[in-house]
Amino acid sequence: MSLMKSLLFIFFLFAQVNLYARADNPTRDFVFTAIPDQDETKLQERFGKVAAYLEKQLGVNVKYIPVKSYAAAISAFRNNQVQLAWFGGLSGVKARDLVSGSEALAQGIEDQQFETYFIANTATGLQRSETFPEGIRDKVFTFGSKGSTSGRLMPEYYVRKHFKSSPKEVFARVGFSGDHSRTIALVQSGAYEVGAVNFKVWQSEQQQGKIDNKKVSVIWKTPTYPDYQWSVRGDVDNTWGNGFKEKIRLALLAMNDADLLAAFPRSGFIAASNEDYRPIKNVAKEIGLID
Repeated sequence: MSLMKSLLFIFFLFAQVNLYARADNPTRDFVFTAIPDQDETKLQERFGKVAAYLEKQLGVNVKYIPVKSYAAAISAFRNNQVQLAWFGGLSGVKARDLVSGSEALAQGIEDQQFETYFIANTATGLQRSETFPEGIRDKVFTFGSKGSTSGRLMPEYYVRKHFKSSPKEVFARVGFSGDHSRTIALVQSGAYEVGAVNFKVWQSEQQQGKIDNKKVSVIWKTPTYPDYQWSVRGDVDNTWGNGFKEKIRLALLAMNDADLLAAFPRSGFIAASNEDYRPIKNVAKEIGLID
């Protein structure tokens, strides 16, 4: 090998080593996402503030990237495009199963006992009930996203449990709105007669005056279940150093700014673990949404 070729070969190896080092350098951006349970404008407003907070707490560059679907959030987590995500119960279970060592770090105080509201257009004549609403049979029904815990998994579970049949067999037509805000809008407009919605989104939109109580109302509330949580990939310490995962956990638990919390909306965050979401995993297996 000539001297020139030897020098070029050494230069090439040096460049590759540098490239590798840069890829694992702690100065790289720490990226997170969130399931798109509301419209993108609201998500950008919510999580842009969270990014700024985390950047200050963690001492690294932090970026929030939006995704178009629950499945896209899971894929981004699996592919290490994001290292942290605000998941629903079901999406968190799916994502953590795909990345070894991943953990649920924190959940909202309200996420310990989450609820789904079944809502109906008032033209149906359906009234609020403490027992499962038998009258929803043969109605036109919309879930939220196909991957939503509160908008699909839990309401489908209770429909199947009560009617001993699949939603397609129970309802005249079944739709998937894509997010909770749209579910409310579709039922309120009469495009769908009945729907299932995240109780926190319902309460938030009620407070904002977006719900016409003469056109749509809550007819049943599910029993409570664990839902949203922050989940982190199991390999973050490899990139940002030992103890970084715990640093993230502490930052999330210390998030007490009223403006930040109102954006979720949650009253605060508490520690969470993968085991907290075993009931969600069991239900998903029972109705065939995961293997």
